[in-house]
Amino acid sequence: MNSTSSVRALDRYFASYSGDHRNQTNQAIHVIAVPAILWSVVALLWCIPVGGTWFSSGIWAALAMFAAWMFYNRLSRPLGLGMLAVLFFCGCLCRLLEARLGLGGLLRVAVGVFVLAWIAQFVGHKLEGRKPSFLTDLTYLLIGPAWVLAKFYRRMGWRY
Repeated sequence: MNSTSSVRALDRYFASYSGDHRNQTNQAIHVIAVPAILWSVVALLWCIPVGGTWFSSGIWAALAMFAAWMFYNRLSRPLGLGMLAVLFFCGCLCRLLEARLGLGGLLRVAVGVFVLAWIAQFVGHKLEGRKPSFLTDLTYLLIGPAWVLAKFYRRMGWRY
């Protein structure tokens, strides 16, 4: 896939996603809830037990983050770099919370954040009067975090 077609694909994704997120309150909810969901999914994957002794906790999260990063990087190199930083932060936060709370504590926090953030998302979509984009195409579960990051890029005057 060349960069021209990937940029167009990203623009199509964002245009469609934006169409389901026009309400200002819903957008504000998404700016908070989408990163919270992203982190909580990483944390939930972090907590999946690892067989044997070669790997420590977090290997499943690391593999999933790498796959997600490859998706983002193919869509846009600048956005891929930003998502790499976001995913790195998610991993660091998981490692920190695991060290402080233990794996069971991390799991409890992740479940709580996941549930609360999804409730907020559905409240936002109720206000919007539109169904969440991922109900049309599961790819939008990955587009949401990139859409939030792209809003930040635009605010900073950066290209994505």
